[in-house]
Amino acid sequence: MVAILPLTEEQKKVAITELGEVTSRVPEDLQALKDWIKKQPHLRARTDEQFLIQFLRGCKFSLEKAKEKIDNYYALKTKYPELLRVTDIDDPDFRRFHNVGSYCVLPTPLHDNGPRILFNHYTYGPNDFSIEQVLCYGVAVSDVLMVTDPQACINGVFYVLDFAKATTSHVMSLTPNLVKKMIDYYVKTLPFRIKGICCINLAPYALHALKMLVEYAPEKIKNRVFLCGSDLSAIEEEIPKKYFPLEYGGENGSVNQLYVGFNKVWDDHREYFKENADYGTDEHLRVGKKMNFGGDVAIGGSFRKIEVD
Repeated sequence: MVAILPLTEEQKKVAITELGEVTSRVPEDLQALKDWIKKQPHLRARTDEQFLIQFLRGCKFSLEKAKEKIDNYYALKTKYPELLRVTDIDDPDFRRFHNVGSYCVLPTPLHDNGPRILFNHYTYGPNDFSIEQVLCYGVAVSDVLMVTDPQACINGVFYVLDFAKATTSHVMSLTPNLVKKMIDYYVKTLPFRIKGICCINLAPYALHALKMLVEYAPEKIKNRVFLCGSDLSAIEEEIPKKYFPLEYGGENGSVNQLYVGFNKVWDDHREYFKENADYGTDEHLRVGKKMNFGGDVAIGGSFRKIEVD
Protein backbone atom coordinates (compact mmCIF):
# COMPACT_ATOMS: atom_id res chain seq x y z
CA MET A 1 0.00 0.00 0.00
CA VAL A 2 1.27 3.47 -0.93
CA ALA A 3 2.05 5.48 2.23
CA ILE A 4 0.86 8.96 1.27
CA LEU A 5 -1.13 11.48 3.30
CA PRO A 6 -4.79 11.61 2.22
CA LEU A 7 -6.10 14.63 0.32
CA THR A 8 -9.35 16.53 0.72
CA GLU A 9 -11.73 16.54 -2.23
CA GLU A 10 -10.62 20.08 -3.13
CA GLN A 11 -6.96 19.06 -2.99
CA LYS A 12 -7.66 16.02 -5.16
CA LYS A 13 -9.30 18.25 -7.75
CA VAL A 14 -6.27 20.56 -7.88
CA ALA A 15 -3.88 17.60 -8.01
CA ILE A 16 -5.74 16.17 -10.99
CA THR A 17 -6.53 19.35 -12.94
CA GLU A 18 -3.39 21.41 -12.24
CA LEU A 19 -0.68 18.86 -11.46
CA GLY A 20 -1.73 16.03 -13.77
CA GLU A 21 -2.02 13.43 -11.02
CA VAL A 22 -3.54 10.11 -12.10
CA THR A 23 -4.26 8.09 -8.97
CA SER A 24 -4.00 4.70 -10.64
CA ARG A 25 -0.56 5.54 -12.02
CA VAL A 26 0.98 6.86 -8.78
CA PRO A 27 2.39 3.50 -7.53
CA GLU A 28 4.07 2.90 -10.88
CA ASP A 29 5.60 6.39 -10.94
CA LEU A 30 6.86 6.05 -7.37
CA GLN A 31 8.46 2.71 -8.16
CA ALA A 32 10.14 4.23 -11.20
CA LEU A 33 11.73 6.89 -8.99
CA LYS A 34 12.84 4.32 -6.41
CA ASP A 35 14.43 2.17 -9.12
CA TRP A 36 16.18 5.20 -10.62
CA ILE A 37 17.58 6.27 -7.23
CA LYS A 38 19.02 2.80 -6.62
CA LYS A 39 20.90 2.97 -9.92
CA GLN A 40 22.62 6.31 -9.21
CA PRO A 41 26.08 5.63 -7.73
CA HIS A 42 26.52 9.23 -6.55
CA LEU A 43 23.10 9.69 -4.94
CA ARG A 44 21.90 8.74 -1.46
CA ALA A 45 18.26 9.80 -1.34
CA ARG A 46 15.13 9.12 0.63
CA THR A 47 12.70 6.69 -0.92
CA ASP A 48 9.80 7.47 1.44
CA GLU A 49 6.69 7.66 -0.71
CA GLN A 50 5.41 10.89 0.84
CA PHE A 51 8.76 12.50 0.06
CA LEU A 52 8.93 11.18 -3.49
CA ILE A 53 5.37 12.00 -4.48
CA GLN A 54 5.98 15.64 -3.67
CA PHE A 55 8.68 15.74 -6.33
CA LEU A 56 6.25 14.18 -8.78
CA ARG A 57 3.56 16.69 -7.86
CA GLY A 58 5.99 19.59 -7.89
CA CYS A 59 7.09 18.58 -11.39
CA LYS A 60 3.54 17.93 -12.64
CA PHE A 61 4.29 14.21 -12.85
CA SER A 62 7.17 14.51 -15.29
CA LEU A 63 9.47 11.69 -14.19
CA GLU A 64 12.51 13.26 -15.81
CA LYS A 65 11.95 16.63 -14.13
CA ALA A 66 11.33 14.90 -10.78
CA LYS A 67 14.63 13.01 -11.12
CA GLU A 68 16.44 16.25 -11.91
CA LYS A 69 14.94 18.04 -8.89
CA ILE A 70 15.76 15.19 -6.51
CA ASP A 71 19.33 15.19 -7.78
CA ASN A 72 19.57 18.98 -7.45
CA TYR A 73 17.97 18.86 -4.00
CA TYR A 74 20.66 16.60 -2.57
CA ALA A 75 23.52 18.10 -4.57
CA LEU A 76 22.87 21.58 -3.21
CA LYS A 77 22.33 20.35 0.35
CA THR A 78 25.68 18.57 0.11
CA LYS A 79 27.41 21.62 -1.37
CA TYR A 80 26.03 24.10 1.19
CA PRO A 81 25.23 22.10 4.35
CA GLU A 82 25.56 25.11 6.65
CA LEU A 83 22.78 26.79 4.71
CA LEU A 84 20.54 24.00 3.49
CA ARG A 85 20.86 20.87 5.62
CA VAL A 86 19.35 20.50 9.09
CA THR A 87 20.09 17.26 10.93
CA ASP A 88 19.47 18.27 14.54
CA ILE A 89 16.29 20.14 15.40
CA ASP A 90 17.39 20.08 19.05
CA ASP A 91 20.43 22.17 18.27
CA PRO A 92 20.27 25.04 20.81
CA ASP A 93 20.61 27.73 18.15
CA PHE A 94 17.91 26.14 15.99
CA ARG A 95 15.43 26.09 18.89
CA ARG A 96 16.53 29.52 20.04
CA PHE A 97 15.69 30.95 16.63
CA HIS A 98 12.40 29.06 16.57
CA ASN A 99 11.46 30.52 19.93
CA VAL A 100 11.88 34.13 18.86
CA GLY A 101 8.73 33.51 16.80
CA SER A 102 10.05 35.07 13.62
CA TYR A 103 8.74 32.43 11.22
CA CYS A 104 5.13 31.23 11.28
CA VAL A 105 3.04 28.85 9.20
CA LEU A 106 -0.41 30.49 9.12
CA PRO A 107 -3.39 28.16 9.65
CA THR A 108 -5.76 29.39 6.92
CA PRO A 109 -4.54 29.14 3.32
CA LEU A 110 -4.84 32.11 0.99
CA HIS A 111 -8.44 32.40 -0.27
CA ASP A 112 -9.26 29.50 2.10
CA ASN A 113 -8.19 26.79 -0.35
CA GLY A 114 -5.13 28.33 -1.96
CA PRO A 115 -1.43 28.26 -1.12
CA ARG A 116 -0.13 27.92 2.42
CA ILE A 117 0.98 31.30 3.80
CA LEU A 118 4.45 31.40 5.38
CA PHE A 119 4.87 34.57 7.44
CA ASN A 120 8.22 36.01 8.46
CA HIS A 121 8.96 39.09 10.55
CA TYR A 122 12.06 40.39 12.28
CA THR A 123 11.91 39.66 16.01
CA TYR A 124 15.66 39.43 16.60
CA GLY A 125 18.67 41.70 16.43
CA PRO A 126 21.12 41.58 13.51
CA ASN A 127 23.80 40.02 15.71
CA ASP A 128 21.59 37.46 17.46
CA PHE A 129 21.89 34.89 14.66
CA SER A 130 23.97 34.44 11.54
CA ILE A 131 22.14 34.85 8.25
CA GLU A 132 22.92 31.18 7.55
CA GLN A 133 21.09 30.14 10.74
CA VAL A 134 18.08 32.24 9.77
CA LEU A 135 17.85 30.93 6.22
CA CYS A 136 18.55 27.34 7.26
CA TYR A 137 15.55 27.46 9.59
CA GLY A 138 13.33 28.43 6.64
CA VAL A 139 14.73 25.51 4.65
CA ALA A 140 13.84 23.16 7.52
CA VAL A 141 10.26 24.48 7.52
CA SER A 142 9.97 23.71 3.81
CA ASP A 143 11.42 20.23 4.38
CA VAL A 144 8.90 19.39 7.07
CA LEU A 145 5.92 20.85 5.19
CA MET A 146 6.81 18.58 2.29
CA VAL A 147 5.89 15.53 4.35
CA THR A 148 3.21 16.96 6.65
CA ASP A 149 1.10 19.55 4.82
CA PRO A 150 -0.92 18.44 1.77
CA GLN A 151 -2.23 22.00 1.35
CA ALA A 152 1.26 23.35 0.72
CA CYS A 153 2.17 20.28 -1.31
CA ILE A 154 -0.77 20.64 -3.69
CA ASN A 155 -1.54 24.37 -3.73
CA GLY A 156 1.93 25.78 -3.18
CA VAL A 157 3.26 28.39 -0.79
CA PHE A 158 2.88 32.16 -0.48
CA TYR A 159 5.56 34.06 1.44
CA VAL A 160 4.93 37.25 3.40
CA LEU A 161 8.01 39.01 4.77
CA ASP A 162 7.55 41.97 7.10
CA PHE A 163 10.54 44.35 7.14
CA ALA A 164 9.07 46.81 9.68
CA LYS A 165 11.73 46.01 12.30
CA ALA A 166 14.52 45.15 9.89
CA THR A 167 17.70 47.14 10.36
CA THR A 168 20.19 48.05 7.65
CA SER A 169 22.39 45.23 8.97
CA HIS A 170 19.56 42.73 8.51
CA VAL A 171 19.03 43.80 4.91
CA MET A 172 22.71 44.04 4.00
CA SER A 173 23.30 40.48 5.22
CA LEU A 174 21.28 39.34 2.20
CA THR A 175 24.23 39.52 -0.17
CA PRO A 176 23.74 38.77 -3.88
CA ASN A 177 25.83 35.59 -3.66
CA LEU A 178 23.77 34.31 -0.76
CA VAL A 179 20.50 35.21 -2.47
CA LYS A 180 21.65 33.41 -5.62
CA LYS A 181 22.24 30.23 -3.62
CA MET A 182 18.78 30.46 -2.09
CA ILE A 183 17.16 31.11 -5.47
CA ASP A 184 18.95 28.05 -6.84
CA TYR A 185 17.60 26.03 -3.94
CA TYR A 186 14.01 27.22 -4.01
CA VAL A 187 13.66 27.23 -7.80
CA LYS A 188 15.83 24.33 -8.94
CA THR A 189 15.29 21.86 -6.11
CA LEU A 190 12.28 22.53 -3.92
CA PRO A 191 9.14 20.79 -5.24
CA PHE A 192 6.73 23.50 -4.10
CA ARG A 193 4.93 25.93 -6.33
CA ILE A 194 5.90 29.42 -5.18
CA LYS A 195 2.69 31.36 -5.73
CA GLY A 196 3.83 34.71 -4.40
CA ILE A 197 6.35 36.64 -2.30
CA CYS A 198 5.11 39.80 -0.57
CA CYS A 199 7.63 42.06 1.16
CA ILE A 200 5.89 44.67 3.30
CA ASN A 201 6.84 47.70 5.40
CA LEU A 202 9.94 48.33 3.33
CA ALA A 203 12.02 51.41 4.08
CA PRO A 204 13.35 53.18 0.94
CA TYR A 205 16.83 51.65 1.22
CA ALA A 206 15.37 48.15 1.71
CA LEU A 207 13.07 48.62 -1.26
CA HIS A 208 16.07 49.60 -3.37
CA ALA A 209 18.12 46.63 -2.18
CA LEU A 210 15.34 44.10 -2.77
CA LYS A 211 14.64 45.44 -6.25
CA MET A 212 18.27 44.69 -7.05
CA LEU A 213 18.07 41.20 -5.57
CA VAL A 214 14.89 40.33 -7.45
CA GLU A 215 16.83 40.73 -10.69
CA TYR A 216 18.61 37.44 -9.91
CA ALA A 217 15.32 35.52 -9.92
CA PRO A 218 13.82 33.76 -12.95
CA GLU A 219 11.18 35.75 -14.83
CA LYS A 220 8.34 33.64 -13.45
CA ILE A 221 9.39 34.40 -9.87
CA LYS A 222 9.98 38.09 -10.61
CA ASN A 223 6.37 38.39 -11.69
CA ARG A 224 5.23 36.98 -8.35
CA VAL A 225 7.23 39.32 -6.12
CA PHE A 226 5.33 42.26 -4.62
CA LEU A 227 7.17 45.02 -2.75
CA CYS A 228 5.41 47.70 -0.72
CA GLY A 229 5.83 50.17 2.12
CA SER A 230 3.50 50.49 5.09
CA ASP A 231 0.29 50.78 3.04
CA LEU A 232 -0.89 47.16 2.96
CA SER A 233 -3.86 48.11 0.79
CA ALA A 234 -1.33 48.15 -2.06
CA ILE A 235 -1.22 44.34 -1.92
CA GLU A 236 -4.89 43.76 -1.06
CA GLU A 237 -5.39 42.11 -4.44
CA GLU A 238 -2.58 39.63 -3.80
CA ILE A 239 -3.39 38.93 -0.13
CA PRO A 240 -6.54 40.37 1.45
CA LYS A 241 -6.12 41.69 4.99
CA LYS A 242 -8.13 38.87 6.58
CA TYR A 243 -5.35 36.41 5.70
CA PHE A 244 -2.81 38.32 7.80
CA PRO A 245 -2.19 37.39 11.45
CA LEU A 246 -4.27 38.97 14.23
CA GLU A 247 -1.44 41.38 15.09
CA TYR A 248 -1.78 42.88 11.60
CA GLY A 249 -5.54 43.31 11.74
CA GLY A 250 -6.23 39.97 10.10
CA GLU A 251 -7.95 36.76 11.17
CA ASN A 252 -5.23 34.20 10.51
CA GLY A 253 -3.84 33.17 13.88
CA SER A 254 -1.49 34.97 16.24
CA VAL A 255 2.22 35.18 15.46
CA ASN A 256 2.80 35.25 19.22
CA GLN A 257 1.22 31.82 19.62
CA LEU A 258 1.64 29.88 16.38
CA TYR A 259 5.34 29.18 16.80
CA VAL A 260 4.69 27.62 20.22
CA GLY A 261 2.49 24.90 18.73
CA PHE A 262 5.01 24.26 15.96
CA ASN A 263 7.47 22.90 18.53
CA LYS A 264 5.47 19.66 18.41
CA VAL A 265 6.03 19.41 14.66
CA TRP A 266 9.77 19.56 15.24
CA ASP A 267 9.54 17.06 18.09
CA ASP A 268 7.54 14.63 15.94
CA HIS A 269 10.17 14.80 13.18
CA ARG A 270 13.30 14.58 15.29
CA GLU A 271 14.36 11.26 13.73
CA TYR A 272 13.39 12.40 10.24
CA PHE A 273 15.91 15.24 10.43
CA LYS A 274 18.58 13.04 12.01
CA GLU A 275 18.28 10.79 8.96
CA ASN A 276 19.23 13.73 6.74
CA ALA A 277 22.85 13.10 7.71
CA ASP A 278 22.68 9.87 5.70
CA TYR A 279 21.60 11.51 2.45
CA GLY A 280 23.40 13.57 -0.15
CA THR A 281 25.60 13.25 -3.22
CA ASP A 282 29.19 12.24 -3.88
CA GLU A 283 30.17 14.17 -6.99
CA HIS A 284 33.26 11.98 -7.47
CA LEU A 285 30.92 9.07 -8.22
CA ARG A 286 28.61 10.95 -10.57
CA VAL A 287 28.45 9.43 -14.04
CA GLY A 288 28.18 11.84 -16.95
CA LYS A 289 27.88 15.61 -16.78
CA LYS A 290 29.01 17.09 -13.48
CA MET A 291 26.62 19.16 -11.42
CA ASN A 292 27.17 22.90 -11.85
CA PHE A 293 25.06 25.60 -10.22
CA GLY A 294 27.29 28.42 -11.42
CA GLY A 295 29.70 30.64 -9.56
CA ASP A 296 29.41 33.86 -7.64
CA VAL A 297 27.52 36.78 -9.08
CA ALA A 298 29.51 39.40 -10.90
CA ILE A 299 29.01 42.39 -8.61
CA GLY A 300 31.09 40.88 -5.84
CA GLY A 301 28.48 39.87 -3.35
CA SER A 302 27.91 42.96 -1.24
CA PHE A 303 25.81 46.09 -0.97
CA ARG A 304 28.57 48.34 0.31
CA LYS A 305 27.93 50.90 -2.45
CA ILE A 306 24.25 51.33 -1.67
CA GLU A 307 23.46 54.70 -0.19
CA VAL A 308 21.15 54.45 2.80
CA ASP A 309 18.68 57.27 3.27
